[in-house]
Amino acid sequence: MRFSHLSLTARMSLMFMSVVIAVLAAAGLGFNMLSQHHFKMLDQQALSEKLESTRYILDNAKGANLAAELPQLRALLGAHQDLLATILSGDGTVLFSAPAAVKIPDIAKRAEAGMWDWQDGEHTYQGVTAKIQVTGQPQPLTAILALDVTSHAHFLDNLQRWFWIGLTLSALVSAALGWAVARSGLGPLRQVTQVATAMSARSLQERIPLGPVPQELQQLVLSFNAMLARLEDSFVRLSNFSADIAHELRTPLSNLMTHTEVVLSQKRDTEAYEENLYANLEDLKRMSRMIDDMLFLAKADNGLIVPERTDIELADVAVKLADYYRLLAEERDIRIAVTGTGRAQGDRLMLYRAISNLLSNALRYTPPGQTIALRIHQTADTANLSIENPGGTIAPEHLAKLFDRFYRVDPARREGSPSNAGLGLAITRSIIEAHKGRIWCTSVEGLTGFHIELPRLPTMVDASVRA
Repeated sequence: MRFSHLSLTARMSLMFMSVVIAVLAAAGLGFNMLSQHHFKMLDQQALSEKLESTRYILDNAKGANLAAELPQLRALLGAHQDLLATILSGDGTVLFSAPAAVKIPDIAKRAEAGMWDWQDGEHTYQGVTAKIQVTGQPQPLTAILALDVTSHAHFLDNLQRWFWIGLTLSALVSAALGWAVARSGLGPLRQVTQVATAMSARSLQERIPLGPVPQELQQLVLSFNAMLARLEDSFVRLSNFSADIAHELRTPLSNLMTHTEVVLSQKRDTEAYEENLYANLEDLKRMSRMIDDMLFLAKADNGLIVPERTDIELADVAVKLADYYRLLAEERDIRIAVTGTGRAQGDRLMLYRAISNLLSNALRYTPPGQTIALRIHQTADTANLSIENPGGTIAPEHLAKLFDRFYRVDPARREGSPSNAGLGLAITRSIIEAHKGRIWCTSVEGLTGFHIELPRLPTMVDASVRA
């Protein structure tokens, strides 16, 4: 099984066990090396002391008579149970041996001087060979000392064996403890999982409490609660949208059914049928426009609206729309004024539709004898267009919801009208957002304004005034 397929508890347990094994292994290897070095230094110190004592005794020998010094050498070297000692003359004759007839290893004969190691069956020796110049002797003597360190080797072997046994037991215990600690520490995460599993469309209002959650998981819980809030808001909006669609389509469908039933209730002349068909055609056109608008919004929500990127002079679009609505405005004694200029990058037809929706909305709520102002200006990075009209002040709590589908400030007008289904501002926002811009509304002291901000082109155009 790959590591990525293991549970989080198993992963943390394995990591905890690996860390414990690594630390214990490093500590054990370090202790073993220090122990070996310590015993080796003790053995070398013992050999060095014996060698110096031997050198002292031989240096004090009288002439060539070494026999007088043998009792001292035997007392020095023969009393040590684990020490082997041999002294050879220049021609290789054994002058002293303790114990008697000790076997001289080949490595000691080859070594002119220095320390050496020797294995003899189950015994391990550490030795030293040294040349000693004695007065009266034509050639230097050779002193060979070897110390039996078998007990030290057995101790180190036992130490290593118990170390591996202890390391294995520590790995098992650390794995069990790591699993218990990880499972306890991941308790809040399991709580988050349980809440997420229990979520449904009827329980989106539930939130995970932050009190028992540790600090490391608080950001996760905050993000999860924020996601639930967004899901709840989207679900409520979708539910309301579905209800609004049914509500808006009910009126034209009811009109169609009523007109058709009345006409079919008795025989009528051709003009009556034509009049009924024309009335039905108006309702069908309204339904068709509403369906087209909803399809447009559905595409916008899924990122399927990709506007063209062309150079657009916003003042030209505003002037054409002002001319288009001028007759309707003059009938209501309303003036439309366009001021300023600015260039943006976008889809001309889509921006034309967005600004047209805002201008149509302004005409609907502007009192007679007033002026609708279209102001255009640009900054270093954006091109801005504002449509301001006098009228009733919109309460602040409604401003952020004006761009919702089928939303109306006045609940009494929920049925809408043949020319207004409540989707114009929602479509406008989708168009502006598709252009990477933003739109917002302000309403203060009887003056309501819709403001559009679009990314602008790097070229600049001199300001002008158009009316």
